Amino acid sequence: MRDGVRVARRGVPAIALVTAEFWAQGDFIARSVGMPDIPRVQLPHPVAGSGAENMAEIATAMVPSILAAWTGADGGAE
Repeated sequence: MRDGVRVARRGVPAIALVTAEFWAQGDFIARSVGMPDIPRVQLPHPVAGSGAENMAEIATAMVPSILAAWTGADGGAE
């Protein structure tokens, strides 16, 4: 979440990728740093350490949500 905020503050379009386990914390961080509307996409938890094949499947499955968040459609937030 904080990385997405840092990138967005530099004027670079950013989408924060946040796992379900940390979604509420992402809300808190986004509000606390003054960027409550930063685009986010919720990923299943866990992703890290779940193996290259699983990570590739998640990445493929998340493409529509990431593109929707990128274009401003409501595809990322839960």
